[in-house]
Amino acid sequence: MSTHAGSLTAALASSGVDCSSDPDDLEFHTHDIVHRGAGIAAIVRPRDKHELATAVGLATAAGLAVVPRGGGMSYTGGYTPDQPGAVLFDLSRMNQVIAIDKDSMNVTVEAGCTWAMLHQQLEKHGLRTPMWGTLSGLKATIGGTMSQNGIFWGSARHGTAAQSCTALEVVLADGTLLALGKKHLRPYGPDLLGLFLADCGAMGIKATVTLRLMRELKGHAGASFSFDDRKAWLLAAAEIERQGLASECFGFDPFLNAIRMQRESLASDVRQLFGMMKQQASLGRALKEGAKVVMSGRDFLKDARYSLHVLAEERTEEAAEANIALAREICTGIGGKEIENTIPKMVRSNPFGPLNAIIGPEGERWVPIHGHVPHERANECFTAIEDLFARNKAEMDALGAHYGTLITVIAGGNTVLEPCLYWPDERNALIEGTVEIDHLSRLPRLVANPAARGLADRLRQDLVDLFFAFEAAHFQIGRTYRYRDSLPHPALDLLSAIKQQVDPKGLMNPGVLGIEPQRKTKGTVT
Repeated sequence: MSTHAGSLTAALASSGVDCSSDPDDLEFHTHDIVHRGAGIAAIVRPRDKHELATAVGLATAAGLAVVPRGGGMSYTGGYTPDQPGAVLFDLSRMNQVIAIDKDSMNVTVEAGCTWAMLHQQLEKHGLRTPMWGTLSGLKATIGGTMSQNGIFWGSARHGTAAQSCTALEVVLADGTLLALGKKHLRPYGPDLLGLFLADCGAMGIKATVTLRLMRELKGHAGASFSFDDRKAWLLAAAEIERQGLASECFGFDPFLNAIRMQRESLASDVRQLFGMMKQQASLGRALKEGAKVVMSGRDFLKDARYSLHVLAEERTEEAAEANIALAREICTGIGGKEIENTIPKMVRSNPFGPLNAIIGPEGERWVPIHGHVPHERANECFTAIEDLFARNKAEMDALGAHYGTLITVIAGGNTVLEPCLYWPDERNALIEGTVEIDHLSRLPRLVANPAARGLADRLRQDLVDLFFAFEAAHFQIGRTYRYRDSLPHPALDLLSAIKQQVDPKGLMNPGVLGIEPQRKTKGTVT
């Protein structure tokens, strides 16, 4: 530990702020799902926004970089610094739901509150946020999601997580606690709040977050379809989004279908089955739906090439079923075949399940690479992805690497394409500490495989470049996606000038987004 870091630790300890320099603690937090960053000097765990502001101010005054960490589910280097000696801020202790305003329909939470925690609290009041969580919501925090942006629950109709945000309290690099936005209206004037959303923590550390609320919808329905033709599969998903029929609409290519059929354990299946049955309106319906799932097993995906899974929610079950009926017309009208809707039933009844999917079904390492493109470019982009893997097939086969691709749609005319890479390699500390112990115990422990890891790194960069060529947008930009390269020079200059204003020393999560503050020379900004 550096002298500065040691002095910071002592200063924080005297102030009652939790600060750790335990080697095992530091090692775990040096990793995200894929990366090992440069070594961090200390981990600070503030109890509230005031401790957070004090600790940030002390760290940067000592010349130390500060890095925010939410639930740790990043795979793009969002909190893994390039240079050693940074202080990592773990906000997991700041996890309270501060206020639920049922009159003005908003909720304010501390940034370390997870989506699962918030959902549990709001469910008691029959409320939810429009986009109400990511698939990693058991650990993913709301502050982290505001920094990274994200999608899933509710996104086919309500868009991304950041679109639900109306106000923030943010700690700037000098320890200033800055309030942004109006809880009841966004934007009020120029959208200053938006500068601190999807910023990967480059502008400041979220302390509190206010989100819009809506009434929980009681009617739910779902259906699944199989397509032989990829273009029809993508067209169906796009049209379902355009018509506003689904709360979630996602699908798997043939390779990911095969992976899903072998991924989960029987114990996990049973837990999910009981969760699904408990959500049924009556005992008779619960037994009926449970029996259908048991009878279908996993064979419903056996012959599916491109599978599509559609979930609808409305005020009544009849209205939700009507949406599914229209989705069925769309899918079967262009060659889709309806299959057992086990996946919609299971995922909706267990929205925040264990995070065992961050390791492959045979113990392989896993990393997704995504891009969202306009619906009309989805098939062209998917073709380019398939061509890339075809060119590398021989080397992938030789090294035991493989892939599968997920799609989903987002309100506003976007298709997300997410190829997932799998390769044989050793686990890292974050995987060991996140995946359920029982699940890990059933998987082989693979050894370090530099050749396969090198191939995965190269393929990932090739996919990043491919998405850049298609002008795709991304979530959790981190240190991976080419955001800086996508900005015209005037926009980059403006963003750099804003970074200079809020972080003049360049100590707030340096390197994310690919931007740094402009440096002042002789009274000018260069």
